[in-house]
Amino acid sequence: MVAGDKPSGRITERARSVEHSAIREMFERAAKYEDRDLVHLEIGEPDFDTPTHVVDDAMAAAQSGGTHYTSSSGMPELRAAIADRTGADGQFDPDTQITVTTGGMEALYITLQAIAEPGDEVVVPTPGWPNYFTQIRLAGAEPVEVPLPAEHGFDLEPDRVIERIREDTAAVVLSSPCNPTGRVFSREAVTAVVEAAAAHDCYVVADEVYDRLTYGDQPTGISAYTDYDDVITINSVSKTYAMTGWRIGWLAGPADVAEATAKIHGYTSACAPSVSQHAAIAALTGPQEPAERMADAFAERRDYVVDRIAEIPEISAPEPEGAIYAFLDVDALPDTSVEIARRLLDEYSVVTAPGEGFGDAGRGHLRISFANSRDRLELGFDRIEAMVDDELRG
Repeated sequence: MVAGDKPSGRITERARSVEHSAIREMFERAAKYEDRDLVHLEIGEPDFDTPTHVVDDAMAAAQSGGTHYTSSSGMPELRAAIADRTGADGQFDPDTQITVTTGGMEALYITLQAIAEPGDEVVVPTPGWPNYFTQIRLAGAEPVEVPLPAEHGFDLEPDRVIERIREDTAAVVLSSPCNPTGRVFSREAVTAVVEAAAAHDCYVVADEVYDRLTYGDQPTGISAYTDYDDVITINSVSKTYAMTGWRIGWLAGPADVAEATAKIHGYTSACAPSVSQHAAIAALTGPQEPAERMADAFAERRDYVVDRIAEIPEISAPEPEGAIYAFLDVDALPDTSVEIARRLLDEYSVVTAPGEGFGDAGRGHLRISFANSRDRLELGFDRIEAMVDDELRG
């Protein structure tokens, strides 16, 4: 045995309990096939480059010495830009209610560390992003899944969520536009959940990283249309501005939450990368036309994906109202969605994410990302259609 290969026996149960997400499992499984012409539909990453003016501003900052530590809460200019973007006008004080983080993932992680005690419950409507479940458990809390009915397109049904809010509920997580289903929840449904959470003295964590990627009316962040003070908004520049690798996210919420998260952030990474913070300022305050062009391209791809799904027998999906995903119902096919995802990769060179990874409500589904070029989407759906035809012919 090579030195270091022997298990030490000193890994914590907390770490041992962490599993790779279904998305990452498929991403890693695909690595052994990289000699093939794979169509990657599993990762939710825009295929565009970061806008030129953002890169230019970041380079200028790096060349002029903007490479040092910042406040754990983030650069004042960036917090001001985030406050201008988030909620109603003047709703958030940039000095006391915003924490800039190393990506939206860290914003969610340190928020849960700050608000969830061991033994608490955190309610998650599902299908939901896999990171929610693991990050809740890492905080010592217990995720409580609330399956949303597939027959209603996974729309938010507030009564289902409200009946699971209890005295030991620390928070309810709402994702709108939703990953993986693409649903945009109505104001009425969201407001009912927010009011019920307020009555139970718990938080609502609003994951709004896809808030600028919608295909109908532009939604307004939850905090802007509710009177409830304990809504914590999670967002980032990753999806809207094609800045996934820059790793800038934030949370906006009550001052005591922002203070607590800034302290935790200070002990994890000290501060978000300073050059990336300069880039985020340029993204939020500079020309928005590049982001608007990307959003228009996603809308065209969404329309294409909807049409292709409608043409494939025994396959359906709720029409995506936002985000960059379609959640395909493959339950009519003979195999499980995990088996179908593996077969699509192994035999047809298409990488997707099985729905089981998004909670029990996701069983029998596949998540596909349309953050890919039209040519690649066409090739991917040609292969999916061929697989379905083979499955049905048995």
